[in-house]
This record gives sequence, C-alpha cells and structure tokens, in this order.
Amino acid sequence: MSRPRFRLPVPDRLSAEVGDWRRRVAILAGAVAIGLVALLFARAGDLALQMFEALAETWFWLPLILTPAIYVLCAWLTRVAAAEAAGSGIPQVVAAIRQEHGTEKLFSLKAGFAKISLTVLALLGGASVGREGPTVQVGAAIMTATHRWAGAAVRRSVLIAGGAAGVSAAFNTPLAGIAFAIEELAIAYEQRMAALVMGAVIIAGMTAQGIAGDYIYFGNLEATLPLHTALIVAPAAGLAGGGLGGLFSRLLLWSRKAARRTKAFGSHPMLLALACGVVVAVIGVATGGLTWGTGYEPAREALEGQAISAWLGPAKFVATLATALSGIPGGIFAPSLAVGAGFGEALTWLFPDGTRGAIVMLGMVAYFTGVVRAPLTAVIILSETTGNIGLLIPLFAAALIADWAGAMVCPERLYHALARDFLPEPEPQLELDGNKAGKPAS
Repeated sequence: MSRPRFRLPVPDRLSAEVGDWRRRVAILAGAVAIGLVALLFARAGDLALQMFEALAETWFWLPLILTPAIYVLCAWLTRVAAAEAAGSGIPQVVAAIRQEHGTEKLFSLKAGFAKISLTVLALLGGASVGREGPTVQVGAAIMTATHRWAGAAVRRSVLIAGGAAGVSAAFNTPLAGIAFAIEELAIAYEQRMAALVMGAVIIAGMTAQGIAGDYIYFGNLEATLPLHTALIVAPAAGLAGGGLGGLFSRLLLWSRKAARRTKAFGSHPMLLALACGVVVAVIGVATGGLTWGTGYEPAREALEGQAISAWLGPAKFVATLATALSGIPGGIFAPSLAVGAGFGEALTWLFPDGTRGAIVMLGMVAYFTGVVRAPLTAVIILSETTGNIGLLIPLFAAALIADWAGAMVCPERLYHALARDFLPEPEPQLELDGNKAGKPAS
C-alpha cells in the first residue's frame, strides 16, 4: 500500500502562490522603473555638466567661484535634509544588507530622490562624480518601494536586486550588474534568490536599452595585443594600477579620519566642503577643464587611441579624492575609469609597439579593481562598455593582480569601510549577574 503524499492545505498553498506572484510583479515593475529612472538620471546629469562646461568656456574664472559654492550647497543640503544620501550610494546598500533593521531610511524613496537631485547639482558645479554608484542606491530604493506597494516581503535580496539592476541600467551592462551583485553586494548569502537578482538586472538593462538604443557606453573598441606584449603589460598594469587604486582608497579612508579629528573640519563640515571645492576648481581651471564631471570624454578619447594630456591621471585622481572627501553625493565608478584611462595612457609610452586603446583598457581595469576590489565586475564592465572580447584574458590577468596589489596597499575594502558610517550605533548591553551596574558586558 503506497503512502499518501503530503500536501499543503489549500489556504496555505494559495497564500504562498499569491505571495510569489506579488513578488514577481514587484520585481518586474521595479526593474522597469529602475531602467527608466536611470535613463532620466543620465540625461539630467549630462545636461547639468554641459551647462557647467558652457559657462566655464565663456568665463574661465567662473568655476573658481561656482564650484566651491556648489560643493558647500550640496554638503549643506545633504546634512540638513538627506544625510542618508551622502557619498557614493553603494556603502548605504552594503550597510542595509549587513543590518536589516534600523537602516530603512537608507533605501527610502526620499533618499533616492535626494541622491539624484544632489548628484545632478554636483555635476552642475563640475564635481568629479559619477552617477553609477548613486544609481545603486536609487535602484535599491525603487525595488523596495515596488515590493511594499505590491504587499511583498522586503528582504535583503530585494536590496541586492535593486542595486545590481542600477549598475546594469547605468552602464547598459547586464552582465556587469550580475557580477557586481556577486562580488560587492554579497548575494552568496542566499543563493536561492539568484534568479530574482538576475531577472531584475536583465529587465532593467533591457528597459534602458530599449529606450536609449543598443549603444555601447564607450563605443566599440576592436583592439588586441600581441602575446609577447600582453605577457608584460598585463602584470605591469595590474601591479601599478592596483597599487594606485589601493592608494586612493587608503588616502580617502585616512583623510576622512584626519578631517574628523581636525577641529576646524570636524566641527565645521561646510568648511571641509568649501576647501575640497576650491581644490577641484583650481585643478579644473589649471587643466583646462580636463577633470570636470564624470571624465567620460577623455576616457573615451584615450580608448580610441587619441593622445590625451598626461595630467589626466594625477589631476583626476586628486579631484576625485577631494570630491569623495567632501561628502557630497556622487559616485566614483566613472571617475575611477577616467583615472585608469590616464594611467593607461602613461603606460603606452613604455610599450610603444602595443595598441594604445588596448593598453588604456588594461590601465582602466587595473586601477578600477584596485579601488573597488571587484575584479570580475571590472573586467565585465570594460568588456561590455567597449564591446571588446579579444582582451578578456589580459584583462582578467591584470584585474586579478590588481586585486592583490590593491589589498596590499589598503587591506580594507573601500565600500565596506564607508558603510560603517550608515550603520546604527550598537546599544551597549549591560551585565545583570551582580557586576557593577552600568558595566558593559565583556
């Protein structure tokens, strides 16, 4: 006699199916919304930067006044109205994934709207910021909102899906979004939610692609390297670029601590924003506008093999460091790629027989990996944004070496270190076993 199969009661089964469909609807709606918002964000950021560059071209001295003023205004608005929107946006999502309770404000729609508005304002002042990191936080906020509207449960995987979809839509790189979720947002904690994340990433990317067209972020690059050159350039780029990227992270973390300990900056953050704005303005004017904004144009020119200023790498490095230190909203993805392009351009002088664009790509992937410490994401971003698959092996070699070199210079991962600023203060637990009252438990 066969044993009867176990069956869920009908009400429980119906409840589970309804919950599953709510989640699917929330994912679909959230992914489409992320793609649309990412496109609008990109357009608004481009218009703001174009307006600034037009003003700077007409009055070369204007950035010396406008840029510091915008930095102070951004810092003040962030401090009084949206502290959860400060900085990149990725540390906020990392913090929310680490600690589910007490971090709800970090992925609210208010935080997302503030992130977009203040980042666009920063670009209007020529700030060395990107929009990819902010889109991660905006994506998490949108995905959370659609789940709440649909009555679906909001889990950590929802934040991961939204953040990864943001990367996908911002760069038009679905595979990079998935890699970013795995490497940086720690999807491995709940493998059964991988389909949710991948679905959201692909839908968001397809939405952006369907409206903006099948474009390649940096343009199609058909560059390769001779084997003998690749065997030398890839390790050299990995070691030097990864070390420089790690240096950026270490300097940023150190300077943030030093600024807080300094009486003037620690007590008056607006003064710090003003000082950082002045630094960015002076560098921008001195380099003829080379460091304004995301750095997309000089990076694209370097990838195309055009000669660019030798100052791009060091000048953009300092401008991005000063911007990140100021605390104003804005990401470091695109500026880091620009710094890497400048570094790669310098490498072309050491290897004149190699293809310039290919060597620049190696510099970009190495420096980016050294900063972000996500080699798989770096390789896929560069491959997808250039349409180049012929350099995959040299890119992976450079990225893996750069990851090790970056860790040697700065053992702490940048976004995870910055995430501590957005975690609620732990409440001290008191011992009740007869020890002195008020003594924290050891």
